[in-house]
Amino acid sequence: MKILTSQQIYQVDQATIKNRDITSAELMEEAAGVCYGWISDKFPQKENKFYIFSGVGNNGGDGLVIARKLLNSGYQVKTFVVNFSSKRSRDFMINYEQLVQMDHTPMEINSINDIPEIEKNAIVIDAIFGIGLTRPPVGFVKDLIVRINQSGAKTISIDFPSGLFSESTVTDPESVIRACYCLTFQNPKLAFLLPENEQFTGNWVLLDIGLDKSFINTLKTDRFFTGRSDILKIYKPRTKFSHKGTFGHSLLIGGSYGKIGAVVLASRAASRAGSGLVTAYVPKCGYEIMQASNPEVMTEVDSEKEIRFFNFKTKPNVIGIGMGLGKRNETANGFYKFIKENKLPLVIDADALNILSQNKEWFHLLQEGAILTPHPKEFERMAGSWDTDYEKLDLLVDFSKKYKCVVVLKGAYTAIASRGKLFFNRTGNPGLATGGSGDVLTGLITGLLAQKYTPLEAAILGVYLHGRASDLAVSKDLSEETLIASDIVKYLAPAFKELKY
Repeated sequence: MKILTSQQIYQVDQATIKNRDITSAELMEEAAGVCYGWISDKFPQKENKFYIFSGVGNNGGDGLVIARKLLNSGYQVKTFVVNFSSKRSRDFMINYEQLVQMDHTPMEINSINDIPEIEKNAIVIDAIFGIGLTRPPVGFVKDLIVRINQSGAKTISIDFPSGLFSESTVTDPESVIRACYCLTFQNPKLAFLLPENEQFTGNWVLLDIGLDKSFINTLKTDRFFTGRSDILKIYKPRTKFSHKGTFGHSLLIGGSYGKIGAVVLASRAASRAGSGLVTAYVPKCGYEIMQASNPEVMTEVDSEKEIRFFNFKTKPNVIGIGMGLGKRNETANGFYKFIKENKLPLVIDADALNILSQNKEWFHLLQEGAILTPHPKEFERMAGSWDTDYEKLDLLVDFSKKYKCVVVLKGAYTAIASRGKLFFNRTGNPGLATGGSGDVLTGLITGLLAQKYTPLEAAILGVYLHGRASDLAVSKDLSEETLIASDIVKYLAPAFKELKY
């Protein structure tokens, strides 16, 4: 699914009006009607009291349509017009007049003295500003936003939290609505996917309001939000006459004294990903652990307590490296020799990334298409610091282009950069913030890469399945607090099954 700019969203609205031969007011009625449907399902009790704050543009018009529909359904509604401008849009006025005809004339807010007290158990509908805002609200409008935020009422923003910028960092956090829910239209907004905006966007919900999908498909973008429909285009079902040689041989290199579990998890995930063969290359101290933990996985060893020599004998077609590896000088020296001579596709994680970050000139030794899987702190060591999440994304894209690699920046909505494009993942939950989760992801991506998925496909599919497995685990048996890395491997099976049926 494409992530569009505010300008592109405006173009989509205009194209929809033209191609469907409807008026902008009719499109507003449909969009607000979808929002009303969600709101009435979420809050069916007619005793609920709604405070609706509408600006004077089309976002405000959406709020007025919702007010009318709630009134017609018997809800208690107080409607306010926030006069931040003397100009009112045509569609706003159409819906304003309809409310007046219902004997429900909205109250006007022109100064701080007009701002009402908001009951704590009420529901606020925020329809003040839309997606095109580029300056922070000031004066009585900011005072109103502060009042809403401090009221304790549940706040629902329509399409976009008022005061939030769609394509740049907020400069005055006090001037932005902190939504409990945000009902956004058709396509996700980039601002919703960034940690710095979590306090504003709340639980955002994507609503299909009937915008012209054919026109959306013609728009160019370098940012995408990947879900099941996108994954089905990547996923390769097995054929009846395939065999283990068809699905490749993964080698997982890692572990050090006390950290063999990282390779246990990674190799188990590679097996569950469908890799035909899996070998683990670990220190001697990990041999018995590996053989006992993963009977399906072959094992080779290096020195006693850490990896130094990288002299494995197996012939894999892909290698995942770094889990529990350690950063000793002997390990780093052996790693340098390894990447200098290696010609195989790589998935690089954890301490392998940290060694590279301490020797940044070594990044140039990586094979084109290498997959790097840092968490934010590891990425900072790789690429340098940033002040905002927008700057972080620029660094991510630039780093990927510079070294011709795929970078998987782990976190909520994990961002995958490749060849100037960004792919944000929609699966996963906070339960993934647990030790070993990244090791599972490395093994999973390695196992997919072994099956001849491209590096970008393996990264996108691996991240999706990793997140989806955690979602299934939490929805069925566990909680976000009790989820551990082994559970992610366990629930890969139902995650894969969902792609088949």
